[in-house]
Parts: sequence; structure tokens; C-alpha cells
Amino acid sequence: MVAQVLDPTHQAVLCLQAATASVTEALTYEPVYMSADDKRAALLAIADLERRTAAEKLKLMAACGDVADLDGARDVAAWLAQRTQAEARPLRHEQRLAEAVDKQWLRVADGMAAGAVSVEQAHVIVRCLTDLPERLGTEIIASAEIRLVEEAQRLNPTELKIIATRILELVAPEIAEAEDARRLEREEQRARETMRARTKDLGDGTGTLTARLPIGILRRLETYLHAFTNPRKETGDPNTESDRIPYPRKLAQAFCSLLEHLDPTALPQHGGVPTTLLVTITEDSLKQRLGIGSIIGGPALSATEIRRHACTAKIIPVVLGGKGEILDLGRSRRLHSTAQRLAIWLRDKGCRAEGCTVPAAWTEIHHLRPWSEGGETNVDDAVAVCNHDHHRMHDPTYTHEILPNGKIRFRKKN
Repeated sequence: MVAQVLDPTHQAVLCLQAATASVTEALTYEPVYMSADDKRAALLAIADLERRTAAEKLKLMAACGDVADLDGARDVAAWLAQRTQAEARPLRHEQRLAEAVDKQWLRVADGMAAGAVSVEQAHVIVRCLTDLPERLGTEIIASAEIRLVEEAQRLNPTELKIIATRILELVAPEIAEAEDARRLEREEQRARETMRARTKDLGDGTGTLTARLPIGILRRLETYLHAFTNPRKETGDPNTESDRIPYPRKLAQAFCSLLEHLDPTALPQHGGVPTTLLVTITEDSLKQRLGIGSIIGGPALSATEIRRHACTAKIIPVVLGGKGEILDLGRSRRLHSTAQRLAIWLRDKGCRAEGCTVPAAWTEIHHLRPWSEGGETNVDDAVAVCNHDHHRMHDPTYTHEILPNGKIRFRKKN
């Protein structure tokens, strides 16, 4: 992108053009031939230049409303985006910041001009100051602005954000506690009003879940997921299969495990009926682990996956004949009771798979005799296995055997 300026006459334009020419000349020199001291100096110089040019950009954006009007643009951000092939959204964030520091937060503007405050830090400071209630008075708010600009010279944006949340403790400690309580109430109310969750079927056997949650709920969810991804290890081997799984995938597995640990009998009812999964599948497919079934109103599932769900969820199988007629609307299958689960955990002391160290509290209960073949929900016919090994129990590409010591050994079929 090359800016076209016709007959510049103002000294500011000439200065900016000279700076561009200087940077262009600097680009002709290869850093590989510079000494370490010169490289250090160059990095710090370019960082300082970035801050100062960003400050000048905001100063110009705050004053260029007439330019947008003359050229028929919606605003300065739209005008600039069109002429620099940039995205309008981040430019609009910059425009709002530019107007704020130009009209109200002059100390922040001075700090940016001096290279002491970056754009990221300015966003943090302005957001904090804007959230302070006017009833605090101009003196306290001005003190907060001065203190935050000072802190920006030694803290990065993340660290500055932490200070910003407790700025009243630093500039007005006598009212900080009461004001923090009011602030938290406002934040929590705003979080409840803005929380959202969306799901989308990607059509490839996966889907996405996007959510905006109150931070307390999010931290609670993180704690649960971390408990699933970091079970107590009883071996010192750092190179386990779990360690080789990318962490985002671990979190996804943990989320699935968390859902499958829920007791469906404790969930809200729908029209007087407990939350239940209705699954359609042919009788032969259910028994032979072949073919597919489907959740009512939902996606297709393999017979293997349906059999696994029978261990961990309350499902009602709608068994179909060859022509699709309903042969049997089965009795709902419930999870093992709390007492049964505790008895199994005490007996197995963890995942029964050979070499697995996942503790009992994070295991699932598997029916040794599948429920679809008449298996019952009792202690003797059940074993504790982790989510990973539970999938293997139902994976038709694996065989498994129970060893004399009670452990389960898996083998991949040839």
C-alpha cells in the first residue's frame, strides 16, 4: 500500500513523509551484518517509532471527520479501510479510542505522544476510566488516569489490566471496597445479559459449540475440564499416550467425558418426561455392532457408538424391523446408582485397562455384557474404565480380554 499525497504543504505531512523515507532507507540494510548492539538499538528504536506513529495516527483520526464527510465515507475508519485495504472493524476500535483520548483523556494522549503508552495499554486505561462512575468526582478519576499512565511505563497490557481492576484501592482506598462490590454487581448483571451459546452441525460428524459465559461459570468449567485432563498419575513416565495428545483435543475429550458423567435423572424434565435420548436402530445392527442408527431429531450414529451410549446415558432404543416398523420401544436404561458406582470404584480403584493410571473418580462404568444383549445394571457385570478405554471397549477394530489380575488388555485386530 502506497499513500498518494498531492502537493503537501503542512509541516506535519512533510515530517511523516520524511519518516517514511528514513524507514524505507533503513530497509535497504541487512540486519545480518549489524552488530548485536546495533540490533538491540534498532529493535528499541522501531518499537518507539511504532508507538509514536500510532499516537499520531489516533490524533489524525480524531480530527479527520471532515475528510470522511467530504469523500462520502461513513466515518474515518471506513475512509481509511477503503484506501489502505485494511479491515474496518479494528480501525473502528481505533477511531473510538482516538475520540476518547482527544476529547476526554488528555493525559493518556500525552503518554502516547511521548511513547510511554501503547495503543493496547491505552485501550485498557480508557476502558477502566470509562467504567468509573461519575459520582466519584473529577479528582479521583483524574488521579486514576495519572496513576494508570504511570503504571503503563512498567507494565504490559495484561499486567496493567490487573492493576486497572483495583485502581480505586490505589487512589481512593477509603471507598474502594464499596465501589468494587458495586462494580462486580454491574459486571455480573452485564454478563448475565450478554451470555450466549450457539451450536452448529458441520456435516462431517463434528460440530462447533461457541459460548460467551459469565467468567465465574467459565472458570468453573475450566476447573472441571482440567480435572479430567490432569488425573492423578501413579507412574513417572512422562511419555504416556495422553501426553502426546494436543491440549485442545484433550479439552474436547474432557468436555465429552464431563457430559457423559451427568446423571440424566437429575436433569430438568421435558413435558413431564425425564431428559432422554431416543435412538432408532435395527435389531440386527444393535446386536451385531453393524450399520447405523440415529438420535431422534439428530445425527446418525454408528451401532458401536449407540452401544457405548447405553452404558453412560439414559436411552430408549426404538428397535426397527427390516421395513422400518417399530418392533420394540425399549425400557429406558439408567446409569448405575451412586451406591453401585462407589462400590465399583472401591473394587477397581481406577481404570481397569492394563497400564492406565486414570483414578476411579474420572472413570465411566462399562457393562461387560452389553445392555442390548440383556446386560443388567449391577456391580458384578460392570467395570470402571476411562473415556479413552471405554471407546476401545466398543471399538470393533479391537478385541479385549480380562486378565487373571482383573486388568483389561486390548489388542488391535489384524
